[in-house]
Amino acid sequence: MNYKDYYKTLGVSKDTSAKDIKKAYRKLATQYHPDKNPNNKVAEEKFKEINEANGVLSDTEKREKYDTLGANWEAYQHTGDDWRKYAQQGEHSQFYGKGAQTGEDFSSFFESFFGGANKSNEKQRTAYSGGNTQAELPITLLEAYKGSKRTFEIHKEKLRITIKPGAYSGQQLKVKGKGQASVQGGQRGDLYIILKIQPDNRFQRKDDNLVYISTVDLYTAILGGKIEVPTLTGTVKMTIPKGSETGKTLRLKGKGMPTYNKPSQFGDLLVQLNVILPKNITPKEEQLFKKLQELKDKQTAASC
Repeated sequence: MNYKDYYKTLGVSKDTSAKDIKKAYRKLATQYHPDKNPNNKVAEEKFKEINEANGVLSDTEKREKYDTLGANWEAYQHTGDDWRKYAQQGEHSQFYGKGAQTGEDFSSFFESFFGGANKSNEKQRTAYSGGNTQAELPITLLEAYKGSKRTFEIHKEKLRITIKPGAYSGQQLKVKGKGQASVQGGQRGDLYIILKIQPDNRFQRKDDNLVYISTVDLYTAILGGKIEVPTLTGTVKMTIPKGSETGKTLRLKGKGMPTYNKPSQFGDLLVQLNVILPKNITPKEEQLFKKLQELKDKQTAASC
C-alpha cells in the first residue's frame, strides 16, 4: 500500500501552521465540493481526499504521529509497540522521500495508519464538516442605522437574519450549520453573510460619524444665519456663525450612526460648509460690492 502525502494533497509544506492548513483546506473544499461539481466523480474523490488530509493534519495527535513515522509507517505496523517508542529508536523519515505517493484508496491507508478497521469509529474518523459558504448582502445606510430583518433563500431553504443597528460594510454575520453539506455525513459548514452598505447620496460614513456637505450662500456665510440639515431621522435647523468659510466643519452631536452593540451610543453628524459665490449679479449689487471693497481698502490703509 502506497504512502499518502497529505501535505501534498492540501498543497502546503510540512512546516505550515495549523491556521494556514485550515485556510488551504477551506479553499480546496469549496473548489471541489459536490454542490459545485454535481455528478463529477473526479471532484467527489478529490473532495474526499482533501477531507481526509485535513482530518489528519488538523488533529494535533494524528499529525504528530504522521510526521514522526513518515514513509516508514508500515515498519511500525508490525512492531506492536507504541509508535512514540518506535520513533525514539530513530526509525523514522521525512515526508518527501521516495515512498511518498498518492492515488491509493485513501480509506485503506487511513485505517492502516490510524488504527486498522475499527468499524465503530470509522464514521467518526471520516465524517468531516462541510465547507463554509459566503454570501454578500447589500443594505441601505438607513437599514444600518435602524437595524433590519431580512429573509432570503439559500440551498432551497429560507433563512431569516437580524441586522443590528450600527452594522457596517464588511461585517460578517454567522449562520451556524447553513453552509455546505458534508458528503461523509458530518456536520454542515456555516454560512457567513457579508454586509455591504450601499452608497448614500447625502452622507459619507466615517466610523460612527456621518459627513454631510452643505452649500451655503455668500450672504449667510458672511452675516450668519440658519440652515436646514438632513439627518437619518429627519431635518434639523443649524446655526451658521458669521464669517464662515468653505471647508469649515460644524458638529451636530449624537446625530451620526449608532455604535454597534451599544444602542444608546451614537456618533456625530459633521456638516462641512461649501460657500457658493453669487452668479449673474445685478448692476446694483455690483455697485454695492465695489463700495464694500472701497470701505475695506480704507480700513486697511488706516490700520497701516
